[in-house]
Order: sequence, then structure tokens, then C-alpha cells
Amino acid sequence: MRPCRRRIIVNFIKQSLSLFLSCFFLLTAAPGAFADQPDQGSESAPVVAAQQDPAQLQQLVAPIALYPDALVAQILAAATYPDQIVEADRWLQQHTDLKGEQLGQEVDKQPWDPSVKALVEFPSVLANMDKNLSWTSSLGDAYVNQQQEVMNAVQAMRDRAQKAGNLNSTPQENVTQQGQTIVIQPADPQVVYVPEYDPWLVYGEPIGIWPGWYSYPGLYFARPGIAFGFGFGVGYFGGFGWGWHHWDSDWGHRSVVYNHNTYVSHSRVFVNRNNFNHAGGFHGGGAFQGRGPGGSRGGSPAFHGSGPQHGFTAPNAPSAPHPGAFGGFNHGGAARGFSSRGQSSFGGGFHGGGGFHGGGGFHGGGGHR
Repeated sequence: MRPCRRRIIVNFIKQSLSLFLSCFFLLTAAPGAFADQPDQGSESAPVVAAQQDPAQLQQLVAPIALYPDALVAQILAAATYPDQIVEADRWLQQHTDLKGEQLGQEVDKQPWDPSVKALVEFPSVLANMDKNLSWTSSLGDAYVNQQQEVMNAVQAMRDRAQKAGNLNSTPQENVTQQGQTIVIQPADPQVVYVPEYDPWLVYGEPIGIWPGWYSYPGLYFARPGIAFGFGFGVGYFGGFGWGWHHWDSDWGHRSVVYNHNTYVSHSRVFVNRNNFNHAGGFHGGGAFQGRGPGGSRGGSPAFHGSGPQHGFTAPNAPSAPHPGAFGGFNHGGAARGFSSRGQSSFGGGFHGGGGFHGGGGFHGGGGHR
């Protein structure tokens, strides 16, 4: 073998051996090197969204602040279950043949929170929450984390509407002042009228529209005042534990009342930041607050409480970013799963003429003031 060729072979062997030893030492040292790196998946604390200030909360509650007290209570509680709101509205669209007592019996069988079941009495309200899921999820997150501030915001908006001359007793509802508290109750306890108004004009000085909010037929009045259409008869659902008369707003304690007790949601959708321990996760055996079907713990298994840093947008609706927006959804993916079951949230949810479900529980005689 020629010396030149032998030298080439020897050099090749040396280079190969050097490369092999380098790789060997790298592999043996790697576990220790990686062990020194922080486990970002388990050590990093989830991002916690900022609390909303009074002005933002007032804007958030503006679409419902002038509703009767018990309906406000049902909406705030149900908003902590936006997944069930979607499911209930889809279910109602698919069961338009059910009326009165039969409808109540079938709703009673569903695995929804009592607050969501109660909103079946008001299909246009339920459909509006489905249509405006970004707003609904923000309202639910706010109730979980800033309950008293949310109730304060409702009272602040009622005070503004009253001072603007747009909130007074009518044949449909009684508006009374109890100290600093404004109470709204149906004039007839068996017939509930949902006021129709423009939530950005009714409070006197116009306020900014909640990003991505869409009006719904039967709930929106395109002038500064308040109007009333048909009344919802709640007698059909009186025999069920989730019916109208089981709900109220406790203004003294700034809380929602269900069956004469403070309602505590156990939904898994939103992180309860009041129980959040920045150093090591969550307190008290549960990071989430909410009530499961029928009042039990657990909530719907469809959502697993992704952090509040992720906003939620109604499927097929334009994106509606909001500074410090609440969330609690996994980038909208969970909602898209519900959307695939039926009609899209945005633009859907109409029940009969003008947004009402043909359940035979309506009473005429509303009209415009």
C-alpha cells in the first residue's frame, strides 16, 4: 500500500474516532445538562388576566342591567357555563315541537346547570348569549372572579338609566328604590317581560359598544328608551326546581340567590383567580368555581379550564379583541366542537318569529312606551 494512501486511511480513522467520542460524551452529559433546565411545563405559573375596572364592568353588564332581578341572576350564573349555553340553544332549536309542560319535562332531563335550564324559559335571551359567546364568556369570568363588582356595575347602570329618565315602573314591571338599591320585578309574577333597549344609548350619555357584540331581535330597541314586546309565561315551569321563582339577586350581599342560598358556580370553564396561589397553583382542592348539573360539583366535561389568558370568540364571528379580555377557553377550539354539531353560534339561534320560541308561553299586551 502506498504511503500516501495509508496516511489518508489513518487520518480518516482518527477523524471518525474523534467524532464518535464527541458524540459519546455529548450523550452522556446531556441528561445532567437538561436536568439543570427549569421544567417550564410544571414550574411556570399560568398567566393571570387583569381584573376589570368599574368602567369596563359597566360596559360588560350594560346589555342585561335593566332586566328583572331574577333574570339577571340566571344570566350571571349561566354565563359561567358558556359551553352549556351553546348546547342548550342548539337543543332548543332542534326541539321546537316541545311546548309548555312537555318542554319543561324534557329540559329537566338534561345535564345542564339549573341556571341554563332556567334560561330555556327565555329562548331569545338564551339565543342572544349563544350568538354573543365572547361577551357571554367575559361575563361568566367576571362573575367568577369579581362577583360583587359585577353586581355593583349592574346597580350603577340602573342608576344611570333612571337619571336619564329611561327606567321607571310600567304595566310590565315594577321599579322600586330600596335605599341605594334599584330593584326591578315583574308587575305580574307569572308573566315576565324582557325589556328591549339599545344598551349603548339607554343610559343617557352613550357608552362604547362591547367589541364584537351583536343585537338580537326581540331584545334590541333602536332608540334611547325602553320598549316591551311579548311576555314570557313562567307558570309552565313552576313545578321544576330550576324555574323562575327559585332565582333572585341579593343586593345586600351583592350575590345571586338560588333556592334561598347564595349561588356558587362550580364550572370548570374559568379559573377562579381569587383562589390562585402564584407560588404553587391553586388553593382548596379545586382551581375552578362552578356548579355541575343539578347543583353537583364537576360541571361539564367538555371543557377543562384552560387559562383565562385565552379569549373566546363566537364560531364564525369576527374576532373581538378586548383589552384584558376575559377568556377561559382553549383558543375557541372547544366552541368550534360545539359548532360542528349544528348551526353556527353567530347568526343562529332564532326561534320562530322575531326570536321567540313557539312554546305557547307568551302573553301579548306589551307595546312601546
